[in-house]
Amino acid sequence: MWWKNATIYQIYPASFQDSNGDGIGDIPGIHSRLDYIQSLGVDAIWLCPMYDSPQHDMGYDVSNYEAVYPPYGTVEDVEKLIEACHARGLRILLDLVVNHTSDEHAWFQESRSSIASAKRDWYIWRPPRYDPDGNRRPPNNWRSCFGGSAWAWDETTGEYYLHLFAPQQPDLNWENEETRKAIYASAMEFWLRKGIDGFRIDTVNAYSKDPSFPDVPVTDPRVEWQYASHLFCNGPRIHEYLREMGTILKKYNAMTVGELPLTPDIEQVLSYVSAKEEKLSMVFQFDLVDLGMGEALRYHTVPRNWTLPELKERVRATQRLMDGTTDGWSTAFLENHDQARCVSRWGCESTAELWSQSAKMLAMLVASLSGTLFVYQGQEIGMVNAPASWGLEEYKDVESQNYYEFVRRTSHDDPVALAAAKTALQHLARDHARIPMQWDSTPHAGFTTPEATPWMRVHDNYAALNVKRQALDGQSVLSFWKRVLAIRKEYPDVFAKGVFSPMDRDNDKLFIIEKKGDGRQLLVVLNFTPNEQAIELEATLGGQSQLLLSNAGANVHLLQPYEGRIYLG
Repeated sequence: MWWKNATIYQIYPASFQDSNGDGIGDIPGIHSRLDYIQSLGVDAIWLCPMYDSPQHDMGYDVSNYEAVYPPYGTVEDVEKLIEACHARGLRILLDLVVNHTSDEHAWFQESRSSIASAKRDWYIWRPPRYDPDGNRRPPNNWRSCFGGSAWAWDETTGEYYLHLFAPQQPDLNWENEETRKAIYASAMEFWLRKGIDGFRIDTVNAYSKDPSFPDVPVTDPRVEWQYASHLFCNGPRIHEYLREMGTILKKYNAMTVGELPLTPDIEQVLSYVSAKEEKLSMVFQFDLVDLGMGEALRYHTVPRNWTLPELKERVRATQRLMDGTTDGWSTAFLENHDQARCVSRWGCESTAELWSQSAKMLAMLVASLSGTLFVYQGQEIGMVNAPASWGLEEYKDVESQNYYEFVRRTSHDDPVALAAAKTALQHLARDHARIPMQWDSTPHAGFTTPEATPWMRVHDNYAALNVKRQALDGQSVLSFWKRVLAIRKEYPDVFAKGVFSPMDRDNDKLFIIEKKGDGRQLLVVLNFTPNEQAIELEATLGGQSQLLLSNAGANVHLLQPYEGRIYLG
């Protein structure tokens, strides 16, 4: 299982590297940076969707699984990238988006053409309901993940279709066997035959919905449409579908990592990743990265709305799956394309020194966790959220725009509510992960040509925070990440596979972790504050411990601000 001691580098194609000066990242741009990616010490890359798409949700609305979004390149470009990765010993994963398609996909175009269409049942259509006054209403009161009703009216055929996300993303009907076979052939085997090594699978627990589509109780009386995830996640036939997918994946020896939100129960998680079940290789659990978010609306919160003991408990919840008592496997990550930057959320940006220290400390945290490690582009140089001075016009994500519009509408343009919404977005919006990669100090950070207009604004700090500058500095965040990844790979028994045990759980300043594996043990000591912290380590360390890594001093009695250490015993 190559992936059990692997680090996988996630790439957001639009924002990684533009090769032709149109302001949009592309596949040839990724190809041109493979030497850099290889130099990090990672084992594989994962590309966010590069399929043809009208881009209502940045490629997660696929209009053709067997074609590439033209600004990104061609199928031939992807084939060349696959070949180049394999020549360097890198594996390559694609994003598999099969809960829904774009409304411009040929399947949906045929499905909506007529109630009698041969593909009508490939999507989820339902007739309207009518209230006592005779007004047409959607089939139920479910809320879309992006806000508003989860149903869109189709005037042509006089029915509603389900869309758990944007209206331009109609949900496929997995109950239809013919639909599933088409998905497997077009979205999976087309690319597996070209040599890819696996998939990250989008919303992997949402394919089976409660077939009766009932209303849900009103939990938020402010709005008409209600939170219904328990009726469209982990549905009655989901494991049947994943076994079918697993049979195909096994033919190609392909690994998978499933996006598994809204599944906090560890036994339920295990049902997806148990080795004997042969469904998924691993999953992304969201306990940690959801910390500080609002319950019903993720942005309905305030910055830094968490405590360190809560963070520790979230980490422990995801690590339990790999405590040696199950045959399951999971992942370690702090960032992805749907999350704000980890330094902005859990570190410190107030000074250059504290930014650097906290970025390195967070690198030690995530690299010391068990499971397959995922690193998101720019995380290795400590990229941070967009500045608070940026206006809402810089936020391109449909989810950000919808949330701000929801607050504007429900608050009747109350300036206090709108300011709170802007503050929440500046802290947690998905947009922060989509700011172009910062390669150097030339215009647009080397992401595109000086004359081009990047599709998204480059961060104001790019002249000081970039790959080129950090590559020349042996003490940079980038250089530190390379050391972290090399050490993690050298000791798989205690890093990727060790049994996690948090110590001093109620301490609100220090995160201390013990890990055991194959006769070795790790002690990870992390200061989550901008202040020095006294500590006594002699009794815990014993006499045989070796300091593997530190981002500051080595005083056993004192931790510097945001200092982290890893000891091997």
